[in-house]
Amino acid sequence: PLTEERRKEFVRLVKNKAEESRNAVRGVRREARKDLESLEKDGDISTDDLRRAEAELDRLTKTHEAEIDEALDAKTVELLEG
Repeated sequence: PLTEERRKEFVRLVKNKAEESRNAVRGVRREARKDLESLEKDGDISTDDLRRAEAELDRLTKTHEAEIDEALDAKTVELLEG
């Protein structure tokens, strides 16, 4: 059995991992956005295509961040209930 202090320590660890995951997702979004802007600049895609792709990218980013938050909440509850 885990002590209360140890449980809180694990919760802190899980929160740190969740933040690292959110940052990783944002990093992927940033790189993808650069690639899209480069394609538009080179004339490979239209401005409308760029806007649609950016909107989809933002939607996917929010979806993944929400999944990370849900996992964090579930794990926090699990750890604190013990």
